[in-house]
Amino acid sequence: MDVAESDGTTRRRAPRVDAIRNREAIVEAAADVLAEQGAAVDVREIARRSGVGMGTLYRHFPKKEDLVHTVLRRDFLNWAESARQAAIDAEDPWAALADFYQQALTGYARHRAIMENFALTWSVPDLEGIHQLRLVIEQLCARAVATGVLRPGVTTDDLLLLLVSLGHAVQITDECRPQMWNRLLRISLDGLRADHCEPLPDSELVP
Repeated sequence: MDVAESDGTTRRRAPRVDAIRNREAIVEAAADVLAEQGAAVDVREIARRSGVGMGTLYRHFPKKEDLVHTVLRRDFLNWAESARQAAIDAEDPWAALADFYQQALTGYARHRAIMENFALTWSVPDLEGIHQLRLVIEQLCARAVATGVLRPGVTTDDLLLLLVSLGHAVQITDECRPQMWNRLLRISLDGLRADHCEPLPDSELVP
């Protein structure tokens, strides 16, 4: 095959600039709409905000679920990274743990689709997203244990499941009592302090 012909074929097969731009516009618009309205949003609203036609949207994302998954995965990872950075910035191990929950739940409360889907990560995890959160929590747990500020027996799974539970509290109270989750977070954090030294139930034995 002629080199020029081969190069021409490569150029023809490469994504066009406008196609890339359209896809980015769709994802950005979808991120905004999903954060505001949740996963039940009509894709026509996403197309309208992105400035593309429905045909263009479906060429990039044949199913609505494809688009929702793409956006949630990206936003979930960004959310987890923000929480991780907040924890790193806090030098005190207890402050790091508290700041992690505060940052994570604040971001969670601002994104309705993450709010709707986060609990699913416990039973059907997005491996990369939930793995990133688990690594952050493992580091926080280790720091808190090493300095003696965390209640004996508390595990990474406890802290991760607490985040899921508080996330559910955000979901059910955010519209009617938007600050209620902050109160529950303080109560929960107090229960994690080392001065509560009563033995915890074995998680394998809890009915």
